[in-house]
Amino acid sequence: MKPIYSGKVREIYDVSGDKLVIVTTDRISAFDQILPQTVKNKGIILNRLSNFWFRKTDRMVPNHIISENLEDMPEFFQREEFKDRTVLVKKLKMIPFEFVVRGYMFGSMWSAYQKGIDFCGLCIPHGYSEAQKLKTPVLTPALKRDTGHDEYIDLAGLENQLGKETTRKITNICFRLYDTCAKYALSRGIIIADTKFEFGIDKDGTLTLADELFTPDSSRFWDLQEYAVGTSPRSYDKQLLRDWLMAHTENGVIPFDSVPENIIHDTEAIYRSLWSILFL
Repeated sequence: MKPIYSGKVREIYDVSGDKLVIVTTDRISAFDQILPQTVKNKGIILNRLSNFWFRKTDRMVPNHIISENLEDMPEFFQREEFKDRTVLVKKLKMIPFEFVVRGYMFGSMWSAYQKGIDFCGLCIPHGYSEAQKLKTPVLTPALKRDTGHDEYIDLAGLENQLGKETTRKITNICFRLYDTCAKYALSRGIIIADTKFEFGIDKDGTLTLADELFTPDSSRFWDLQEYAVGTSPRSYDKQLLRDWLMAHTENGVIPFDSVPENIIHDTEAIYRSLWSILFL
């Protein structure tokens, strides 16, 4: 069986008229390039994290998960290599936007803020420092592109595409999801600085939460004990790998094929430590 889609991390298989199987691999990418090495058990950790959050929030909004049990999968997937990294999901008509909720002044929004530029139509009051918590979280939607970077848009642009009612509904759901899960994470000593959500419409016309949820690939996690306003906090993701690649780039050539094993191993440890802190 061959996937109908093979991304940087996930592979998607069409297994019936209304179901898909998603397999989360151990592949890792940086700067839109998949590395030749894999990070041991990264896919399992991402899958377990996402499934935990889907279960925790399934009363807030329907999600695409049908089963995470291997015995419920088609026979092809009932093998050890797919264990703990595979989910059976509903087939959806995906909404072509990412919905990014930001609780802290960081990343692309911080870059725009420093230049005095509105971000997604938002005019944030003066006086914020890098990594400072926002008075209230904000939503910064982005139009998904098949190639290149996604395109940030403002709320008016989103309403023009989706309609006011759907935009309001999605916005409210996004803020509820962020608030609930950020509070849980904070109780475990982890700050969720920002995160992204994706939605689709199922065969009955129901708005459905999809893709992944609150993983290091879709969210920015900071250690509460290390956090300080005015700094760039260490994040629980592949930033270590990106930093190494940038530090060893020469004449614009990024050494994707030369990442040492200790960097790969330490990246694995970062993913494992987030799982341990949040759930063990």
